[in-house]
Amino acid sequence: MNPQIIAISNHKGGVGKTTTTVNLGAGLAHLNKKILLIDLDPQANLTQSVGLANETENLYGCIKKMYKPNPIGFAARLWAIPGSIDLSGLEVEFNNEPGREFVLKDLLTPLKESFDFILIDCPPNLGFLTLNAFCAADRVIIPLQAEFLAMHGLTRIIEIIGKVQSRINPNLQLEGIVITQYNSRKILNKDIAATAEKHFGDKVFKQFIRENIDLAEAPSRGQEIFRSSPGCNGAKDYYWLARELMRRLVPESGWY
Repeated sequence: MNPQIIAISNHKGGVGKTTTTVNLGAGLAHLNKKILLIDLDPQANLTQSVGLANETENLYGCIKKMYKPNPIGFAARLWAIPGSIDLSGLEVEFNNEPGREFVLKDLLTPLKESFDFILIDCPPNLGFLTLNAFCAADRVIIPLQAEFLAMHGLTRIIEIIGKVQSRINPNLQLEGIVITQYNSRKILNKDIAATAEKHFGDKVFKQFIRENIDLAEAPSRGQEIFRSSPGCNGAKDYYWLARELMRRLVPESGWY
């Protein structure tokens, strides 16, 4: 399997983008894959979630060529490039820069061969930074909270992916939609999941991510879920999601 760059994106906040980026990455690491996480969100939640908030070198400095990217290892087979609030100014700083949508791709291309997966935690919008992620990525995964309002705008992000694919990055494809914060006892959650499956078919991952307090608490410890609470439902769900992703990417392998 060739190295893969995957953007984790949804322009709605609070749907589990950072949680999915960190813990899907950790699940893939448990399958013996080398994973690099990129914090492209100016809120830098991923950076805090993996305990790298005090690092002096970050993605902004790499993009501005203040220093070369130096991925930081924070767990077995897991590395990250931290984010910072300074990322919010890049759109203005690169306003007149030719090919500005390829800034992130130019940065990540030399790193790609060193990892099996590069996962990008995108900001909760479809602006300059997310466009850069889509131009750099091979695939997009959309976390979808199992609530009514979360369904609104899903078609929009899929349209944007299609436009980037047709105009800028022909390699880009929608890998799938991950149902998050799911509670099978809630009729609304079940209805939303059924609606997503009806409209998007096998693009919806079969493994849902259940509501789990351990997933919410893990970032406060600066740990991914497999170190924070390895026996919890959140760890189980992301492990099986990682295996499902690998089955999609390597269908001839019976191991996953």
